[in-house]
Amino acid sequence: MRILTLDAALAQCCAAMVANGAVLAQRVAAGGRGQAGVLAEQVQAVLAGSGTAPLDLAAVAVTVGPGSFTGLRAALALAHGLAQGIGCPVVGVTVAEAVTAALTPRPGQVIWTAIDSKRGRVFLDTGSGMRATDMADLPRPAGPVLVAGDAAVLVAEWLAARGDAAEASAERLPHPLAIAAVALARLAGRLPPLAAQPLYVDPPEAKLPAGGLRPAPAAP
Repeated sequence: MRILTLDAALAQCCAAMVANGAVLAQRVAAGGRGQAGVLAEQVQAVLAGSGTAPLDLAAVAVTVGPGSFTGLRAALALAHGLAQGIGCPVVGVTVAEAVTAALTPRPGQVIWTAIDSKRGRVFLDTGSGMRATDMADLPRPAGPVLVAGDAAVLVAEWLAARGDAAEASAERLPHPLAIAAVALARLAGRLPPLAAQPLYVDPPEAKLPAGGLRPAPAAP
C-alpha cells in the first residue's frame, strides 16, 4: 500500500512516498513563501523517484496543523486536488499525532507536544487537545514529561527550571513514516475520523470591517 505524505505545517515542505514502513522517495525544502509551487514539484519528483503511478496510490496523507497558515492551506489544497483526480482518500493528520507517533517514551513518561505559535506563546497538547499558552502558564505535570515538537527545547527548559522532570525529544517535525502510520491507523478505524481541513488554535488575525463587506457590484 503506497501513501503519499505531504507536510508544510512547520519549518519545512516535504513530500514523500511511503510503503510497507519504508520511505521510497522523499523531497524536503525549507518552509516559507512559495510552498504551493515547491510541493507540487516535490510530488512530481517523488512519484518519479519511487516509480509510482498516480493510480497506485492508496491515499494522500497531509498534516492539518497547527502551523503555518500558508503552508497548511497549500498542502491541503494540493492533497485534495490529487486525491480527487486519482480517486483515493485524503487523510488528515495533526502535527501532534505525527510527532508523537514516532516516540517511544520511557516507563512513566507522559508525552507533550509543543509547537511555536510565532506569537510569543506555544501551542501545547498535554494529551487532552491543543491549546495556546504563555510559557509562564505552563501546567504542572504529574510526572516525567517527554516534549516533542518544534518548541520542545524551550518548553522542556522552562519545566526543568521550575523543578519539573522534563526532557526534549529529538522529534521536532512530522516525519513521513509517522504521518503514514497515523493515516493507516485512521483508515483502519483505529483512530477517529479527522477532516482534512486546517487546524487552527488561535482565531484568525483577519477580521471583517466594522461596517461589514461591501455589497456585490450591480449586474450591468
